Amino acid sequence: MRQKVSVLFMLLAVVFVVCLITANLLETKVLDFFGITTITAGMLVFPISYIINDCIAEVWGFKRASLVIWIAFAMNFFVVAIGLFAVHLPSASFWNAAEHFNFIFGFAPRIVVASLLAFLSGSFVNAYIMSKMKILHKGKFFSFRAIASTIAGETIDSIIFFPIAFGGIITFGDLLVLMITQIILKSMYEVIVLPITIKVVKTLKRIEGTDVYDNGISYNIWKLNDK
Repeated sequence: MRQKVSVLFMLLAVVFVVCLITANLLETKVLDFFGITTITAGMLVFPISYIINDCIAEVWGFKRASLVIWIAFAMNFFVVAIGLFAVHLPSASFWNAAEHFNFIFGFAPRIVVASLLAFLSGSFVNAYIMSKMKILHKGKFFSFRAIASTIAGETIDSIIFFPIAFGGIITFGDLLVLMITQIILKSMYEVIVLPITIKVVKTLKRIEGTDVYDNGISYNIWKLNDK
């Protein structure tokens, strides 16, 4: 029997992937946000990926969230690989934007490793906590679950990303400031848009007619089937 694919699920998956890739490209610009200079333009969209992760885990369950996370990882890796390949291709003699192009797409290897590992770890932690807490709380307290899972995911993300990306380049104190700032701001983002997230989740459940509880499933991230 063929399994029906939800259009809304596919739409959220596409937005999830686009947000991740966009965030990585926007990371090349450091912002001055009311005097705070420890955040990048990636902050504009990266937290959206965690919000979508919450929605998918809540409505369709951990396995579907895992599938989307792996797809996003693969597509991000593809963009990074193609970008690095394009950087090393010879430029036309009349094209004078090579320096700017290379700045955007010439990803440093340690940044790539840090970004991919941090994304995978943070996203899976976020989905896992959402799934487990939903079972524990019998589907109640969505707001608490969404915020708690995001804080946990963002914390893991920052703990992995910044030491790998900038360890030995900046001081431990500065690393700590970067990590704490990112965790706080991204978590605040989740809190601010929470009313929208709640409405989206309720709408998805109503339209899809589904509200998955991950009872008895395997949380092995390498297994994408429903058991």
